[in-house]
Amino acid sequence: MSHDHTHRANRTRVLWALIITAGFMVTEAVGGLLAGSLALLADAGHMLTDCVSLALAWFAFRIADRKPDLQRSYGYDRFQVLAAFVNGLSLFVIAIWITIEAVGRIREPVHVLATPMLVIAVLGLIANIVSFWILQSGDRKNLNIRGAALHVLGDMLGSLAAIIAAVVIMATGWMPIDPILSIVVALLVLRAAWTIIRKSGHILLEGTPENVDPKHLVETLQREVPGVKDIHHVHIWSLTGDRPVLTMHAVLADGADGDTVLKELQAALAKNHGIAHATIQLESQRLD
Repeated sequence: MSHDHTHRANRTRVLWALIITAGFMVTEAVGGLLAGSLALLADAGHMLTDCVSLALAWFAFRIADRKPDLQRSYGYDRFQVLAAFVNGLSLFVIAIWITIEAVGRIREPVHVLATPMLVIAVLGLIANIVSFWILQSGDRKNLNIRGAALHVLGDMLGSLAAIIAAVVIMATGWMPIDPILSIVVALLVLRAAWTIIRKSGHILLEGTPENVDPKHLVETLQREVPGVKDIHHVHIWSLTGDRPVLTMHAVLADGADGDTVLKELQAALAKNHGIAHATIQLESQRLD
C-alpha cells in the first residue's frame, strides 16, 4: 500500500472517529440534562476535549497533504508528530483533572442517578468501541493515529468504569465507587500518554529512530559495500515515525568508483535499514 493511500485512509478513520465521538457527546449532554446528572454532564465535557483532539489529528493529516515549498523543503508531514505531542500533553491534563475531581468526590460523595448513568454509559461504550476499532485498523505506527486512539481508549475505559460503578451503586448504594474507578482509568491514561509524549518528543528532538542502531549500521555498510574505507559524521533522525532520514560522510577506498559506491550505499540503506532518504558526502580521504 502506497504512502499516499495509507495517509488518506488514516485521515478518513480519524474523521469517522470524530463524527462518532461528537455525536455521542451531544447525546450524553442531553441525557445528563434530562436525568439531572452532573456526572454525565462532566463526562460530556471530557468528550468535548476528545473531539478537539480528534479534530486536531484530522487537521494534521490535512496539513500533511501540502506539498514541500521553499520554507519547508521536507513538506508538512511532521505536523502529525506535533499534533501527537499536543494530544499526549492534553491526555496528561485530562488525567490529572480526573484524579483531582475524583479525590474531591471521595471526600464529599456526590449523589449519582445510577439508571440513566448505566444506559448512557453502555451506549457510550458501544460508540467508543466502534471508534477505537476504526482507528486501530489504521496505521498503528503513525503517532497521530495512536494519539487519537488513546483519547478514544480513555473514553472507552471511562464508559466501562461508569458501567461498573452504576451497577455497584444500584446494588449497594455505595457512591465512592465512581471516583475510585475514575482514578484507576486516569492512571492507565497517564501511562499511555507518557508513551506518546516520549515517542513524539524524541522525533521532534531529531533523535535516532528506535529501530536503528547507528554503530551496527556503519559496521554493516563498511562490510557489505565494496569500495568504502570509512564512514563517519553519521546523523539519523525521523520526519515522522515511519520516515527516517540520514546524512553521512563516506571515504572511498583507492580506485573505487564514486558513482557505483554511492548507488550501492543508497540501495543498502533502503533495503537493509528502511532508510530511503539519505544524503551521502563522498571523500577521497577523511575530512574532520
